[in-house]
Amino acid sequence: MGHISRAYRLHPFHARVFGPSGISQAVLAEWLGLTQPQVCRIEKGPPVRDLDRLAHWANTLRIPPEHLWFELPGESGGGSGRHVTVRPSGGVDSPVFVSQHQWKAVRRYLNRHRAELAGVAVGLYQPAIRLRGTPLLARADWIPRRPVRLEDIELAWVDDPPPVAVDGSEPEAHGLLPLRTNRYGYDRYTSAIRYVDAPTLFENRPSYRLLDLCWTDAGRGRMAFGPSTYFEKLDISEAVGHELAAVGLGEDHRGGGSSEVRSARQHWGQLPFRRLVGDAFDLGARAVIPAISTLMLRRRKDGHASFLLHWRDPAKVATAGGLYDVMPAGGFQPAGVGSCDRSEDFDLWRNIVRELSEELLGTPEHDGSHSRPIAYEEWPLYRTLHRARCEDRLRVSCLGVGFDALTLAATIPTVLVIDDEVFDEVFGEIVRTNAEGVTLAALPGERPAAGIAFTEENVRRFLQREPLASPGAACLALAWRHRGALLA
Repeated sequence: MGHISRAYRLHPFHARVFGPSGISQAVLAEWLGLTQPQVCRIEKGPPVRDLDRLAHWANTLRIPPEHLWFELPGESGGGSGRHVTVRPSGGVDSPVFVSQHQWKAVRRYLNRHRAELAGVAVGLYQPAIRLRGTPLLARADWIPRRPVRLEDIELAWVDDPPPVAVDGSEPEAHGLLPLRTNRYGYDRYTSAIRYVDAPTLFENRPSYRLLDLCWTDAGRGRMAFGPSTYFEKLDISEAVGHELAAVGLGEDHRGGGSSEVRSARQHWGQLPFRRLVGDAFDLGARAVIPAISTLMLRRRKDGHASFLLHWRDPAKVATAGGLYDVMPAGGFQPAGVGSCDRSEDFDLWRNIVRELSEELLGTPEHDGSHSRPIAYEEWPLYRTLHRARCEDRLRVSCLGVGFDALTLAATIPTVLVIDDEVFDEVFGEIVRTNAEGVTLAALPGERPAAGIAFTEENVRRFLQREPLASPGAACLALAWRHRGALLA
């Protein structure tokens, strides 16, 4: 693959189109869903032996099969014991190509219509477990009566949590996966994403699995977590969303339009995997791995506030692509991969600070690639924010836990209220774009640095008329409900 990659980049045609140097490693990396250092390692390192990956790259680059040294298994291949070569699907009418093309069509329909599909999905559930005005499922006992300060939440750890009942490998999920070869399909939804339609950011990071939750009338809370991985979440959540998107796309092709998609409420028979998952609040049925979604309210001295939003680029992210969301937002997970990281990273506040650094300042993601754990007490950003928190110039409160109705992905909505001068001191000029999308710092016609005014009109606008992710909608709706206490 290294030889093919170099030859492809330097091909005379590409040299004419892109210049004498042909296609750069960075451009090729973007096409393949990789990074430039990864392409460099492919070209200089040992041979790549993952045939799924090779086939995906060849299809993406439109490299003719006769230019490769491997072929797809034919119908005669199998358990004969003799050598079987593998090649990617050669023609547009091959079963593998058709299957993957159809799968990508549904995946892209899902990313283009997440907001609309979430509105459909919430109608599948009883009103008693919906957060009014949002596509979030939130049982009454999962939402505290008033915001709970983060320092009043106890986190407990369970080393060996019980196994889940549903993990995404069940027969009900197989119908949502494309073919990998003429005989075999992909075994997990995350494998299909990786090799058929990979976004820029797609790594199976260690994550924290929610095992228990309770709130008290005294304004305190307790959450219990155990070890898990990010892909254990996606194998359920994105597959469930894909299943409903397939229903919606089918209705569109039949000419029914979006009004017909709503008929999915009466057609649970078309949603076997969602039925298998069952009760969204059953923490033993599947790996519930929450993200922390934080609405940052920049509080002025006159008591008014503004906020930021984040448009999530579907080409860069695997979840909530094409939607606005609050910022920062990210999975609750350790910054590193070592066993020692839990003692430092198993903390809601520290997770939020890492996301602030990445999304507002554009710093590299804390993805475990560093050799040492984060020394939080020595990190200038953390020290400054922690000092402001101790001085009550910055407050962080939790608003509960809920699930996106479309994907059943869990979220912990929180609100960070920061005084105007602290925001200016710490963040100054926030980045316009980051690794996951684009910052929306003001509405059209307003000063870019002013933020979006935290008013009833703007809250209603994003809740009712803009494509807003369920966690962001929950943050806005609940923060507006409790605005008096939050901004006091």
